Amino acid sequence: MIIQPKFRGFICTTAHPEGCATHVREQINYVKNQPSIQGPRNVLVIGASTGYGLASRISAAFAAKAATVGVFFEKPASGKRTATAGWYNTAAFEEEAHREGLYAKSINGDAFSNELKQETIHLIKQDLGQVDLVIYSLASPKRKHPVTGEVFSSVLKPIGESYTNKTVDFHTGTVSEVSIEPANEDEIRQTVAVMGGEDWEMWIDALDKAGVLAEGATTLAYSYLGPSLTWPIYRDGSIGKAKIDLDATSHRLDRRLKEQGGRAYVSVNKAVVTQSSSAIPVVPLYISILFKLMKEQGTHEGCTEQIYRLLAERLYGGEATVDEEGRLRIDDLEMKPEIQDAVTRLWSDVKTENIKDISDLKSYREEFFRLFGFEFEGVDYGADVDPEVKIPSINE
Repeated sequence: MIIQPKFRGFICTTAHPEGCATHVREQINYVKNQPSIQGPRNVLVIGASTGYGLASRISAAFAAKAATVGVFFEKPASGKRTATAGWYNTAAFEEEAHREGLYAKSINGDAFSNELKQETIHLIKQDLGQVDLVIYSLASPKRKHPVTGEVFSSVLKPIGESYTNKTVDFHTGTVSEVSIEPANEDEIRQTVAVMGGEDWEMWIDALDKAGVLAEGATTLAYSYLGPSLTWPIYRDGSIGKAKIDLDATSHRLDRRLKEQGGRAYVSVNKAVVTQSSSAIPVVPLYISILFKLMKEQGTHEGCTEQIYRLLAERLYGGEATVDEEGRLRIDDLEMKPEIQDAVTRLWSDVKTENIKDISDLKSYREEFFRLFGFEFEGVDYGADVDPEVKIPSINE
């Protein structure tokens, strides 16, 4: 099959196995070229196939030589349909990990379900005994509650009043205004149920009860705060309510784990191109401007650079300095006042006619397609490739 990118807005419906493997190897090579980390030995990553979750698995495995279990929901190739990018990413990761003698197994399914939690616990008991780092990096628009069966859907909306600001079509470069109506109470409730801390806490409860959470274990959940210009739809919007719940969950888990010498944190990470962030109005334009400024200063980081730094400098190689809410802040370079002041100045001037000059929209678009294995040098996108790729631990 000759695989080309097919997309609708912020959704790409194809993925390229060779391109995804190239992307994974690039991240692995970055980590292998950094100093090793005296860190975790057995790591569970919930949401391990793309973005920050994949970067966490790569960093733990190739910097700390940790055994990793990855949990995710991805789809294999079927007929004329390619597999999802996360499927190809995981296949490439396992291949590279096994080549270096590292333990790596994966579980594919609904991470919100009790059944998958028990399947994961069984695997840990069987192969590892216990895990000493649990990373929660799920990003899903929906969640089925494992007890009540209710299906929740999250929304990206302001609260109280509508919000209007600039946005960009990153495919065409057209800058326009977008208005978003406020969320109602039920939409807020459902967003908290999907993106808050309940499922994270359920995972820790299940792992602890089963005896597979090591004494002194650390758990992390990933979050984002962003600049003031996105606050109406992010920090102060429906997603913000979910993040407040995530913070509260972190504090409860930290108090509990401290009794066993452990710890729990929310890590606030930098804005990066993901399929989720591409769906949020205003954010692609902000990221395009941010990328240009941070690249000019030499401070730009992707997922892997940030997560390596998080593990090496904060959790296992230095002091875990937190903000007033008890959160780790790996968005520190993004939120530097000089960077944010420059974003604000450029934001007021940006329009369709000058966006290529005052932002890095080209890189944004390239990064979007790289998520799905496209736009990589050295990959022949005109070649016939087999979309059927096996993940060894799933297809044994």
